[in-house]
Amino acid sequence: MSNDLISQQARDDFHKAKNRARMHSLFDALTWKNPDLLSLYEVTSIIKPKKETYLGMQTIEIKKIIGSEGRYRDFSSLFYPKREMLRSRWTSIDRARLEDVILPPISVFSLGGYYFVRDGNHRVSVARSMGVDYIDAEVVELDSEIKLEPGMTLKQLRQRVVQYERNAFIEQYKPSYLPMGEINFTTPGSYPEMVNHILVHKYYINQNQKEEISFEDAARSWYKNVYAPIVHQIREDNLMFYFPGNAEGDLYMWLVRTWDDMKKAKSDTSIEEASHKLKKESSSKLIQRWIGLIKQKLGRH
Repeated sequence: MSNDLISQQARDDFHKAKNRARMHSLFDALTWKNPDLLSLYEVTSIIKPKKETYLGMQTIEIKKIIGSEGRYRDFSSLFYPKREMLRSRWTSIDRARLEDVILPPISVFSLGGYYFVRDGNHRVSVARSMGVDYIDAEVVELDSEIKLEPGMTLKQLRQRVVQYERNAFIEQYKPSYLPMGEINFTTPGSYPEMVNHILVHKYYINQNQKEEISFEDAARSWYKNVYAPIVHQIREDNLMFYFPGNAEGDLYMWLVRTWDDMKKAKSDTSIEEASHKLKKESSSKLIQRWIGLIKQKLGRH
């Protein structure tokens, strides 16, 4: 095949791949799946891997590549090219394929049973577009107990992490002494933070005790004297209205943090004052969101 024919074929391949990106993104949106690749940074900020292990060269399944370290906005969830600016690099990779040029392996992170591209995004895109099932990759594994899956949104990932942390808390502490049906969070890290709140509460109780109380007794006291009164304040001030989609446990955490920050400036600050401050700040943000949504809708007409 002549150089001109190879170049034309590469241009045609890019055009077809870009059209596939549009179709698959539309299908993903209609089926409530994430139409984009996952961002490695956003995923690891939620999962928080504790270590990484170099696994060396491997042959991996392309369909298990679901994200990218830096180019997650440039390709669809199936790694088809979304942007015209990708044409030059993409077609150069495709030309190399058509000329049987051996390209270097890509570099990926392995996380939750799937892969995120560090280097080689265009090579993955060309291979996927040409129906290739496997690709050589240099793999670094990030540890995680959380399983990922194609089409997963960051919201779904957060829900999975929160459920994992809840299950871990229940397994470790066997909290039959707490009304767990009333204690719920939607923010990752909240159950470990709740344990820390109980332990701090336990520490202060033990200051006036001859014998150290158990975690169970401290948890009961924390729920009765800390958590329940703060949730009562949240309900009294109708704070949930200003934080749609969140749980009372989330508001408890945010209100405690607000209260702690205020007490640094004024030690006798009350929980009521902290609640009113959080309500005022959230009310302003809610109004700004409404104005933004109205402007978006007006801009479409």
